Parts: sequence; structure tokens; C-alpha cells
Amino acid sequence: MKKAAILYDFDKTLCTKDMQEYSLIPSLGYENPGEFWDEVTELSVRHKMDGISAYLYMLKKKFDETGSPLCKDMFYHLGRDIVLYPGVDTWFSRINAYARRHGFLMEHYIISSGMKEIIESTPIADEFTKIYACSYYYENGTAQWPAQIVNYTTKTQYIFRINKQTLDENDDKKVNEYVDPKERPLPFSRMVYIADGLTDVPCMKLVKEHGGKAIAVYNPESPKAYDVAKKLMEDGRANYMAEADYGEDSRMEKLMQKIIDLMQADDLLEEYEGVIQ
Repeated sequence: MKKAAILYDFDKTLCTKDMQEYSLIPSLGYENPGEFWDEVTELSVRHKMDGISAYLYMLKKKFDETGSPLCKDMFYHLGRDIVLYPGVDTWFSRINAYARRHGFLMEHYIISSGMKEIIESTPIADEFTKIYACSYYYENGTAQWPAQIVNYTTKTQYIFRINKQTLDENDDKKVNEYVDPKERPLPFSRMVYIADGLTDVPCMKLVKEHGGKAIAVYNPESPKAYDVAKKLMEDGRANYMAEADYGEDSRMEKLMQKIIDLMQADDLLEEYEGVIQ
């Protein structure tokens, strides 16, 4: 059975806000998480830092200042506080079953600038073949230094890893080796990228321009989120837009089913391509 894949951002794509805002940032005493992000932005601008590097530094610094260093165990209790969008909890089984009926083994991947440890503690963690996200290097369980930094441009490398099925993030050799596109185990044409924001533009563009599909999702309660998704469509970054409702018979489910139908049709047409009779 041939593989297909859905690639997801996480924050505001599968859950209602940035994962750190549910309980991690509030635990530092911030009533308004926006104040924390303002400090991160100021640090990033002042020192010309990558925004994600600045965030990881600031998070560790703030916990050190409380006298309670940032520990790995802290993250594994945070996933239960995350509010997933409607239908996410049953989305994977429904889409997997539909894909199987159409001849595909559907895999799911996360490519996020959020915290890997938090995502791994959510109820849906086991649904993903691989979770690519930021993480720390720990000594005796205490965060010392960023181990993985995933920003809006480095996200694209993981798409190629999935494309070539070189999933180990430390394997730089195989992911950079030339492989004829026709020989790659999971072609772009059988990929769907789902995300919510402008920072996902490089990934959306990469998947879309190589024959896959990109979906811009938005929180229906946020006019700003709708405007962002609309702009992604108008600028040709995304093929489709849909509100972040993953429930049965939702627009998102119907859209994904039609994309799978198209994958099947394209797969069948390949049998006739180049055939002379």
C-alpha cells in the first residue's frame, strides 16, 4: 500500500492558541501571555536573534529566575491543558480509514516551532509518525541548551526528510543525498500541509509548488485568523482554506476526502502515462 501524509503545524492549527499559553507561561506569573512574547520580541530585535532562539532562551531564563529551573518533567504535564479544536481527537482514525479504502496508508507528522515535550504529552501524540519541534538538551533532567530549533525556514528540511523517508533529524547525509523524485518513497503529490499562519508560507509554498496541497485553517471566532487564511489564499500560498473544525462531515473532513480521491485518481492515471498503444 502506498504512503500518503498529512503534515501539520500545531499551535492554532490543531489547538486554539500557542501551546505555551495554556499553563506554561502563566506558571511564570504572567496574567497576559502577550507580555512574555513582547519581551521575547524585544530581546530578539535588540540582539538580532532568531525569534525561536530568543524564546527558548527567555523561557529558560525566566524559570531560572524563579529558583525553579526548567525541567523536562514539567513539560510532560502540560499537554493535558491544551484545548484541541473540535473533532481532532477522532480525526486521525476517520481519515486513516478513508485513505485505506482508497489504497493509501496515511501517515501524520507534526512540524512545529512549539515544544516537542508538550506535544508528546497530548492525548493525540501517538497518532504521529514523527513529531518535529523545538526541544532542549537536558542534564539530570534540567534544561541546559536548545537541542532542536525549528523556525519557519528550517521547517522545510523536515518536508524533505518525509519525502525521502529519512526521518532521523540527526541524519544530515541521507537527507542531502540526491534521489530521483520518482524514486522517493513519499512524493510531494501525496502530501497535504495544514497550517494557520504567515510563518508557514515556506512550507506551504514548497508542498504546493511540488504537486501537493496546502490548507490554511483559521479559528472561526477570530476575524484576524480568517483574514490571515484569506491572504494565504489570495497570495497563492494555499490551495484551500477551512475553519479549524475537524469533526465528522465538517468542511475540513470533506475537503480531505476529496484530496484523497484526487490522489487515487492521479495514482491510477500513472499506469497510463507514457504508454504507447
